[in-house]
Amino acid sequence: MGAYSTRAEKERAIIIGIATREQDPDQVEEFLDELAFLVDTAGAIPAGRFVQKMEVPNSRTYIGKGKLEQIREYVQTHEIDIAVFDDELSASQLRNIEEELNVRVLDRTNLILDIFASRAKTAYAKTQVELAQYEYLLPRLAGMWTHLERQRGGIGLRGPGETEIETDRRIIRDKIANLKEQLKRIDRQMITQRKNRGKMVRVSLVGYTNVGKSTLMNLLSKSEVFAENKLFATLDTTVRKVVIGNLPFLLSDTVGFIRKLPHHLVESFKSTLDEVREADILLHVVDISHPGFEEQITIVNQTLHDIKASNKPTLVVFNKIDAFQYVIREEDDLSPITRANLSLEELKNSWMAKNNSPCIFISATKKENIEEFRDILYNKVKEIHVTRYPYDDFLF
Repeated sequence: MGAYSTRAEKERAIIIGIATREQDPDQVEEFLDELAFLVDTAGAIPAGRFVQKMEVPNSRTYIGKGKLEQIREYVQTHEIDIAVFDDELSASQLRNIEEELNVRVLDRTNLILDIFASRAKTAYAKTQVELAQYEYLLPRLAGMWTHLERQRGGIGLRGPGETEIETDRRIIRDKIANLKEQLKRIDRQMITQRKNRGKMVRVSLVGYTNVGKSTLMNLLSKSEVFAENKLFATLDTTVRKVVIGNLPFLLSDTVGFIRKLPHHLVESFKSTLDEVREADILLHVVDISHPGFEEQITIVNQTLHDIKASNKPTLVVFNKIDAFQYVIREEDDLSPITRANLSLEELKNSWMAKNNSPCIFISATKKENIEEFRDILYNKVKEIHVTRYPYDDFLF
């Protein structure tokens, strides 16, 4: 599993973030929970977390001097290998923090790029990730990782190696230019492939990472797209022909979105995201059991807006209703919090349904309410299909 798989033990990591005045403590903890999940997905053990309240990050070391000293003591006493920060760090911040802590330091962007590097299977995905890695590295070449044993392997060290890092910017820029040319050639091939699909209605699964898109893809298309409880399980776009009743259409599963998705990745995965841009219908899958699902909906909607795909007919698919529990708080705020499951009818009449119309509530793994979902999807596809194939109208 990458360069670090030969190590006897998994690397131990601490995660670090800052809390601004606009963020409540629960939100900050959710952010760090996600960062810990990213660390786990990358193959390390989240072994501690630190939060500092600050108006703005320290320009030199991101966090304050006192907090950095506290972290250094923790690193030394708990045999920590990596310090992971929840925001993107500049080259000087990376260098200064590494000198203080004497361990490898990663920011959120570098960690996500590392996960993408381990998940990329096809030549196309690998090229996209490599381009994003070089574009991340280019402004950080000077003095980056100079005092670390880069050859030893580990998280954050996949991709461009020691020789490339020490090479001058001109050669790095040449590599970036060559990778962009490779992607342009593949882009043209993929555009031709999409044109060759004819006028079939195209439906695209979108959503935050790890919400169950691939599981739903497998359920609808009766295929075996790779799915697991990890972030970014799917990188390459998978397209399958699906038939509901007598109505055929194309269904695509795409890479999941995430908070602070690195700009380089969005640019590099242009063709992958073209599947979303060129879709006729979007199925916005939401993990309703996640405590921050409302923010995840907002992030996905913003990403769709950024890639100019927000104006398409969209069905919100609230997934994992089997794991959803409604939190009941007593008025005095002193009683213990209780949790209760909502019935399907209660979910349909909830604020979630009213604020996200049209929507459907399902469980892909338990196959709950799937028939109603198929019926709604059938009708949405049919509306578009009969405009393209009017002579098929007698079939319905």
